[in-house]
Amino acid sequence: MSPVRAVLFDRDGTLVHDVPYNGDPERVRPVEGAREAVALLRAHDIRTGVVTNQSGVARGLISDADVRHVNRRIDDLVGPFDVWAICPHGPDDGCRCRKPQPGLVLWAAGRICTAPADCVVIGDIGADTEAAERAGAHGILVPNAQTRPQETATAAHVAPDLLTAVRAVLAGPPEGRNLADERPVGAALRTETAPVPAPEAAPSRAAAETRGRPR
Repeated sequence: MSPVRAVLFDRDGTLVHDVPYNGDPERVRPVEGAREAVALLRAHDIRTGVVTNQSGVARGLISDADVRHVNRRIDDLVGPFDVWAICPHGPDDGCRCRKPQPGLVLWAAGRICTAPADCVVIGDIGADTEAAERAGAHGILVPNAQTRPQETATAAHVAPDLLTAVRAVLAGPPEGRNLADERPVGAALRTETAPVPAPEAAPSRAAAETRGRPR
């Protein structure tokens, strides 16, 4: 089986706390372990990217420029990422890129010259893992308070948090349904060549639960 050559992350609810239709970079707050997870992948020469639905553009709630500004802030706080793949369409537009369609995953993999079979997609809802499956990639669900129970029940691979999901694929594609790695963060990062900044303080649970599913 081929090793994992790239990990593609969902954005809102996975890398950063979800602020529905956010166009303000100052409201970006990484989830716990996001920076460490991305740094760990870079330390192992695994490419990284983001695949994100941004239907707020189609709805007229945010602009393309707003999305770019927020993405740039995420790059500064969590990345840098090798590729960004963005779907600006609405759910009724019939595009091929909006997750759970595979277009974003296929496009991102092509941009970094990686076969989809060598990619892992990490997200917090079923559309993320379904897009991975349709593209021929591997999907890992990292549930949060807004993940539907059915999505967790049907996911092929489930991890309790982002860092655990990343640790689980360092040696190859995910194996088993419930992924776990009990090593402390320091042990997981021991192979890094550069120190990792301390994580951003996470917002309160109440703030995190303002998340809206439409993206």
